[in-house]
Amino acid sequence: MTTALFPAPLDLETGNARPALRAAADAARNRSPAVLAIVVQTEGSTYSRAGTCVLFAGDEQIGWLSGGCLEPELARAACRVAAEGQLCWVKIDTRDDAALFSGTAVGCRGCQWIALLPLHELPGLADCLDVWLQGRDTLRLSLATKGLVEGRCAGSSFCTQLPVLKSDEAIDTSAWRLQWHRPPLVQLHGAGPEALTLVPMLEHQGWLIQIVEPRRAWQARLPALQQKNAVQADRQVDAALVMHHNFELDLDALRLLARSRIPFIGLLGPRQRREDLFKVLDAGTRVALEPRLRSPIGLALGGRGPEAIALSITAQLQAWRHGSALGST
Repeated sequence: MTTALFPAPLDLETGNARPALRAAADAARNRSPAVLAIVVQTEGSTYSRAGTCVLFAGDEQIGWLSGGCLEPELARAACRVAAEGQLCWVKIDTRDDAALFSGTAVGCRGCQWIALLPLHELPGLADCLDVWLQGRDTLRLSLATKGLVEGRCAGSSFCTQLPVLKSDEAIDTSAWRLQWHRPPLVQLHGAGPEALTLVPMLEHQGWLIQIVEPRRAWQARLPALQQKNAVQADRQVDAALVMHHNFELDLDALRLLARSRIPFIGLLGPRQRREDLFKVLDAGTRVALEPRLRSPIGLALGGRGPEAIALSITAQLQAWRHGSALGST
């Protein structure tokens, strides 16, 4: 299959920030004593990258900055930040041998600069996060060592000056500008057996999901998923999957998608099914589809059944999203 002519959506190497930022929006709106930890800069080998987020709320933690070795220290610092309502800067440096062989056994040769934000002192943050969570635009956040916090997303913005906890750590940089690109959106044309596994898999990777299913019997299987993943009607679609297990419905979907500019179109089923569908489609539709079509959709990981198929599709979409050649096969 030919490589797609359209680029994959941009992405930061921050994993899926949606759970932590969704919880942060709720905490900021409700003035709850929760703390958002954000990696603002890294050097050397680190588990996370700039933009990685973790939320601490009492004993609750959402997200990870490491394999579990750094979180206890950050949780203790977060308790102080929540109590005093001040921004805190934390520098964790594990680049020397002493850190490598210490009792914490971090094992990474890197350094991270982390901002701890008291969310009950940042109520304006909630509106920006809400807009970003809807998938409407890039979220931009500026943090200054002296406590100025600014954010904006699709017309929503805020600016707050926070007091800063004193720290013995010297920080050379005076300000950071971070951004989280809008989450990608995938359309599922058909809510077949794979959808029950595929939807939560994609959600865990940070995708928004829109289900297009004309059959009432199949609609009834996924009402909660359809409601949970409601998105704007004019939201740009990044990928589409045709998976009705029905020849006529697949034909209709391919004709519709051929007129779109969706850069990634996946077709479920063996190669012979693609050939049979293409025999019925007119030449113009075939030409419009071919540069973007992955058929059969999914990486050859092995295994059979809906769960294995869902895993293979998720793997290919994730590879494409991050610019890997595996996503173009």
